[in-house]
Amino acid sequence: MTALSGKRILLVIGGGIAAYKSLDLIRRLRERGASVRCILTQGAQHFITPMAASALSGQRTHTDLFDREDEADIGHIKLARDADLVVVAPATANLMAKMAGGHADELASTVLLATTLPILIAPAMNVRMWLHPATRRNLTTLQEDGVHVVGPNEGAMAEAEVGPGRMAEPLEIAAAVERLLAPSGPLAGKHVIVTSGPTHEPIDPVRYIANRSSGRQGHAIAKAASEAGARVTLISGPVDLPDPRGVTTVHVESAREMLEAVERALPADIGIFAAAVADWRVADAGGQKIKKKEGTLPNLSLAENPDILATVSHLPQNRPALMVGFAAETENVIEHARQKLAKKGCDLIVANDVSPATGVMGGESNTVHLVTRSGIETWPTLSKTEVAERLVAHVGALIGGTEP
Repeated sequence: MTALSGKRILLVIGGGIAAYKSLDLIRRLRERGASVRCILTQGAQHFITPMAASALSGQRTHTDLFDREDEADIGHIKLARDADLVVVAPATANLMAKMAGGHADELASTVLLATTLPILIAPAMNVRMWLHPATRRNLTTLQEDGVHVVGPNEGAMAEAEVGPGRMAEPLEIAAAVERLLAPSGPLAGKHVIVTSGPTHEPIDPVRYIANRSSGRQGHAIAKAASEAGARVTLISGPVDLPDPRGVTTVHVESAREMLEAVERALPADIGIFAAAVADWRVADAGGQKIKKKEGTLPNLSLAENPDILATVSHLPQNRPALMVGFAAETENVIEHARQKLAKKGCDLIVANDVSPATGVMGGESNTVHLVTRSGIETWPTLSKTEVAERLVAHVGALIGGTEP
């Protein structure tokens, strides 16, 4: 058994002179146990042939979005789903621009737009193209979207220029693939469930009860846990955020739907419940829009929503070994967090002040207190990404039996 045994790689080969290196990359990935399926852009076919890629991969190479045989059963969607990782090598300036802009005008860009799989790109282009502000903007956009990058390296170019822009060597790319698909981080081999965002509790088909949660903190935690090697199931309420790449995301609306999704995702090693779940719902949501009547107000009878954290913490079976809850408070933050810790039966509460003056709800930063039965640890104000990374490291130390 090798690090990539049984892993499926979709290799998108862009139209640059470095495409010849991708033939060696196919060999390097296969000798590590991976299967490789290739897509060649039209430009790539000026440098290598589909026959060469097929001979090395042992599988049919795909080139045409409108191939009658493939598209009879929506082949481009199958390509976007039937793999563990998408590798783009070489990722030309044009292909990066298409990815960043969400273009879908041929097979490669359409598959890249349709996929929810993790993506690794190996940029390759002229040094001036690599340093151009447009390419730098596109790279930033792709990284913010969760795309992984290997290279480029510095060296001599085909145009007799020297500088950054050479595609990473096949062995470097294969090593990057191994890091992504055979992770060795503190949560490697663990299944982590993360809840994120608000819930929407319907009043009628038009209106709902909600809160100001943006989901930024929960989504950042899911991404950080994935990068730490975990298999992550993110259960998200309605948010305006992209799904983190490499994470299985389940979209829900209400608290009851979120609980059902959590129960379906079990068993897990760690549960991190960052969602701001509505405490109440309308007992009898209207089947039609409630009409406004002069001089009268509708009488809304509220019912209590299920307590997801407490429910999972007290499961007789399938309870995650480590349960982390969040306490968003506007006053007496520590006192309320201690009460919540005792009541919910979890192992750790991440408490924060979400009063309007803090700007935490919907904001970019957070100041948290870690509350356990043995004490309190207060962190400085950090970005939500930094809070997520620090929390995941803390959780990794706890699950590993070492002091954080």
